[in-house]
Amino acid sequence: MNPFVEFDGIEYQLELSQACSIAIPLTFDQHQPNHFGADKAQSNVLEAGGFVGDTRRGGSCNVQSISMVPHCNGTHTETVQHIVNQGVPVGDSLSSSLTSCYVLSVTPIKASETQESYYPGLADTDQVITKQALQQQVSNEDLDLMGAVAIRTLPNNDSKTSQVYGHDAQPPFFTTEAIEWLSQSNIHHLLVDFPSIDKMYDEGHLHNHHLFWNVPVGSHELTDTTLVHRTITEMIFINDDITDGLYWLNLQVPHFQLDAAPSRPVLYPLTDVSDLESDE
Repeated sequence: MNPFVEFDGIEYQLELSQACSIAIPLTFDQHQPNHFGADKAQSNVLEAGGFVGDTRRGGSCNVQSISMVPHCNGTHTETVQHIVNQGVPVGDSLSSSLTSCYVLSVTPIKASETQESYYPGLADTDQVITKQALQQQVSNEDLDLMGAVAIRTLPNNDSKTSQVYGHDAQPPFFTTEAIEWLSQSNIHHLLVDFPSIDKMYDEGHLHNHHLFWNVPVGSHELTDTTLVHRTITEMIFINDDITDGLYWLNLQVPHFQLDAAPSRPVLYPLTDVSDLESDE
């Protein structure tokens, strides 16, 4: 039986059978996305004493150890602990794993084509997501109703699931104005299909991260106004068969006591209950 939720005065049915993960499947030791020159995520057979964790080698069961960098090896969710000294573990970050989510598609443009800004500065060839582009997809009023926003950049293709980002393949990022606009809304969770909401080589400022969590620029300390309930999920992949619009989000995060962890965001389509009744 599918549950029901109410959103903005309208009752919807969650279509549980149509759940769609927007996490990038992580294939260890093979093609996988990578950011900032980190080592690949790897898996190894556990060998201890006479035990071999591989049934193909005569073991009684399969047991593997893994090594990875959550921020760089695929879909991950992070908290404000990413930029502050105090502990705000990602495993403790979700007061509720279910919330409304608006999926929107946006085309990054060259920095030379906008008057919007970024700190510490923009190169003309930087690919940026602007406030203007976001506002063309969702209104201030609708944004304020959302618990989360998931952003798909265009063009959209499968190469995002194995893209190696670096000097010659730098990802897009938000302008200052775009992040300020998102930060002033009521959203708790921001999900994007690129590896960082900041410029890849930004001299270590992470200015957009500071704005989104309301941490003073240059500071690594929590304040009374820091938005500790917020998370950022990066390196998702939203297939083209997922249309823009309203969904219900289940953000699945392991109980790691770290600033970030691999995650699995799942979207559920919604059906207006009044449409169901009219079909009867």
